Amino acid sequence: MACVGIVGGLGVGATVHYYEKITAACKARGVVSDLVIIHADVDHGQGLVRAGKLDELADYLAGFIERMGRAGAEVAVMPAVTPHICIAQLLKRTRVPFINIVDPIGAELRARKLRRVALFGTVFTVEGGLWGQLSGVEIVKPQPDEIAFIGQAYQRILDTQRGNDADTVGLRRIAADLQRRDGVEAILLAGTDLAVIFDEANAGFPAVDVARLHIDAIVERLAG
Repeated sequence: MACVGIVGGLGVGATVHYYEKITAACKARGVVSDLVIIHADVDHGQGLVRAGKLDELADYLAGFIERMGRAGAEVAVMPAVTPHICIAQLLKRTRVPFINIVDPIGAELRARKLRRVALFGTVFTVEGGLWGQLSGVEIVKPQPDEIAFIGQAYQRILDTQRGNDADTVGLRRIAADLQRRDGVEAILLAGTDLAVIFDEANAGFPAVDVARLHIDAIVERLAG
């Protein structure tokens, strides 16, 4: 069993979601989770993302990962999609192995033979299309006004940890338009806080919960 270090706080709701799901899945398998959790500041991290300061973001996150390594973590994870924007820079700065959220996404899409998808998450995630890390799949970008709505809705969920009917209806409308207009086969729920309003069963459109895939990979490492 490996000790897994979680860079928490990016944001808090996502960290809680991962913690609850990881510990429940491990308990169901008769495994006691071996975790180290550290808290990063989501506002500082988001500010670096907005400013495009990816090297500075990588330095910031690497500091937390190295501290967790000294506390016994043998592998690290970030329970948020957007900070993976600096993954190339981050991997050069830390000796602790990393479970990249994109790897289980790719495996799932290949298994389901999905070739054309879109993303729901922060503006940076939606516009970035997972930053060229996902190969063999076409990531369709929504229209600019749709990206703005998705990003604003996600920020409201992140800030309040609550959903509202207008955001839920609006996101479902955009998902339907992406399927009809652009031939999108599924929407990647590429923002952990979307779990406040959606999961794969109740989304109302074909959805892939990337947090679930990431959590499954983490649990496999913990149980291995």
